[in-house]
Amino acid sequence: MRQYELVERVLAYNPNADENLLNRAYVYGMQKHGTQLRASGDPYFVHPLEVAGILTDLRLDDATIAVALLHDTIEDTDATRAEIDQLFGPEIGQIVDGLTKIERLNLVTREEAQAENLRKLLLAISQDVRVLLVKLADRLHNMRTIGFVPEEKRRRIAQETMDIYAPLAGRMGMQDMRNELENISFKVMQPDHYDAIISRLQEMEDENQEVIQRIQAELTEKLDASGIKAKVRARLKSPWSIFKKIEQKSIALEQLSDMIGFRIIVGTLDECYRTLGVVHSTWKMVPGRFKDYISVPKYNDYRSIHTTIVGPGRNRAELQIRTQEMHNVAEYGIAAHALYKDNVSGSLKRLEKESQAYMWLRSTIEHLTEDGETDEFLEHTKLELFQDQVFCFTPRGRLIALPRGATPIDFAYAVHTDIGDTCVGAKINGVYTPITTVLRNGDEIEIVRDHNHRPASNWESLATTGKARAAIRRALRVDAQRRAKGLGEQVLSMLLQQHGVDDEAEAVKRMAAELDLKTREDIVLAIGEGRIDSDQLQAMAKTLGAKRLFRRRKIQLPAPQQADGWFSLRQAENFRFRLPGGQKTSSRVKAAIASLDFNTPVTVSPEGVVPGDRMVAILSMDGMLTIYPIHSDALIQQHEAEAAWLDVMWDTNYAADELHTVTVSMLAADRPGMLAQVTATIATSEANIHNLVLRMVSPDFHQMMFQLEVRDLAQLTDLLTALKQTAGLSKVMRASYEQSSEVTSIDWEQKKDS
Repeated sequence: MRQYELVERVLAYNPNADENLLNRAYVYGMQKHGTQLRASGDPYFVHPLEVAGILTDLRLDDATIAVALLHDTIEDTDATRAEIDQLFGPEIGQIVDGLTKIERLNLVTREEAQAENLRKLLLAISQDVRVLLVKLADRLHNMRTIGFVPEEKRRRIAQETMDIYAPLAGRMGMQDMRNELENISFKVMQPDHYDAIISRLQEMEDENQEVIQRIQAELTEKLDASGIKAKVRARLKSPWSIFKKIEQKSIALEQLSDMIGFRIIVGTLDECYRTLGVVHSTWKMVPGRFKDYISVPKYNDYRSIHTTIVGPGRNRAELQIRTQEMHNVAEYGIAAHALYKDNVSGSLKRLEKESQAYMWLRSTIEHLTEDGETDEFLEHTKLELFQDQVFCFTPRGRLIALPRGATPIDFAYAVHTDIGDTCVGAKINGVYTPITTVLRNGDEIEIVRDHNHRPASNWESLATTGKARAAIRRALRVDAQRRAKGLGEQVLSMLLQQHGVDDEAEAVKRMAAELDLKTREDIVLAIGEGRIDSDQLQAMAKTLGAKRLFRRRKIQLPAPQQADGWFSLRQAENFRFRLPGGQKTSSRVKAAIASLDFNTPVTVSPEGVVPGDRMVAILSMDGMLTIYPIHSDALIQQHEAEAAWLDVMWDTNYAADELHTVTVSMLAADRPGMLAQVTATIATSEANIHNLVLRMVSPDFHQMMFQLEVRDLAQLTDLLTALKQTAGLSKVMRASYEQSSEVTSIDWEQKKDS
């Protein structure tokens, strides 16, 4: 295509195009690419010129055509962004830069580079959709000439096209471009299958030519008789779509009977439904094959009525009924909108209102790029692009489109991130169902919420949308940091209090400098996450001018013995003791520790403990040694007491088969079979139910408290995890001692009778 031919093609549909801009871009691009050659041996500038030609078929504005001529200059020549801005303006410079790959990346794998380049491209698309249109035209011409590329590289490019660019074109409603990208990729990756399907399509077209003409004639005649002027066209399905159907249905190519369909294009929306009435009243429809995408458009703006009839000669025929405007959108997608007749910013605002596809793209880009890791970004992008959709409704009738295989978790996050984070259950069509239930078209979903609830760690594997997965990861990360900060703040506050620090700000500043951190928040987070160990805490104490915070000493103890008939404990290698702030080490404490042996009387805290719980021994001044689990509220009272704190460990070789009592509390939805479901989960974990209390806390929820017998902490942890994954349960936790005592004090027979 010559320079004047390109300009004439643009002027043919846009008489007000800037000829000077097009000519300057043509000359600049040709000069910059100079003597560069493509793999085919053609001058390189043929490629941007052909890309521009593809975009003229989409009737795009002159600025987009100029970008097509310049799109490889920054990446493949000595041209710079500043030079493009100066010669053609910052608008064109920004789009060209958005199309430029990130070449100098400190990345390990090709997948990481691909993900980062895709991330940059999507961000540029979210700013200006013309980046996408030029990129797709660029990829289409590269695929048309892929035969000149070495085979190994050819297959990689074809796979990338199938994974990213073809689905992206489909999401934007550009079906013609999607079909061509998929079919060329299919031909490269599986040439034998492609050739077989092409051969079969040609045979079917030849064999059914008479039937096709008869169906077209009868449809046209019936519609004319009803006063509807329509164009009836036969169409062959694409080879790739046929191959997918063969694989999905596990059938032979010869068994497919619907490879030829018909499009009926009418003048108005009203005529679409009148046409449907004529068709269904003349021929029998095939049950289950009717879809109204006019009433409920697809998210790529596709609108059409689909139906299948048993037509003339008892031949099945697939029909698509649409207006010419709908047909333009179905073929050209987002490019069918008159986007750039006015100024660009005004056009983009209008595009956001007119095109659901672009709104979807921008929202998808927002949650894909806001916080994903490089290795996850590519996976989640493909996940968003590939999935077919199901349409579900909120109780108020709002339509939510989700990928096939989506669950109530995905639905909740699609409505709002806060709803997803606080989701504890769901009603589907008025019935409580597990949050892992796969949603179907037309389902009405009501999300049951608990504002104190946060996503479980296994939700990420249950979610199918990138938005839900990203939100779950973010919520888990925030919760982990919140817990770590809370723990770190307690430790830091205790440290400052113990040493009588008056100027906390100055003390924290000195600590931060010592630990190479910046703020108090950094310090407490590092403490809570375990990134500051006891040696560093020693350094912090020294920074405050305090004496050694921890005193460590090895002591020799006899072999483990049974203590109070509950369990056997053995002394950890080191011990520590705490004193009220500022006091010197008590000689009585030293003496008590020096004389300690396992003949010392031992009292076990009455709180339920199981082997594996972290335990602390408190040695009082009167020589009494009391063992507490680390979660005991009683330990709070010991913080300021003059007593030695000793870390003790379970003797895992002792009483392995002995059972220990612990209480588990949970909030359960009030629905039939809930108690049976919970008890079955407990039985599966091989725990024994010793007692049970039920309370109604609201019309829809009961509190369940089970007193259970378990072997050790590992079994209890597995049980709690299984219960947290049970649909209809929330706030699953190990109960406090007070709650445990309450269960013990209630007579089960009386509770059952009441």
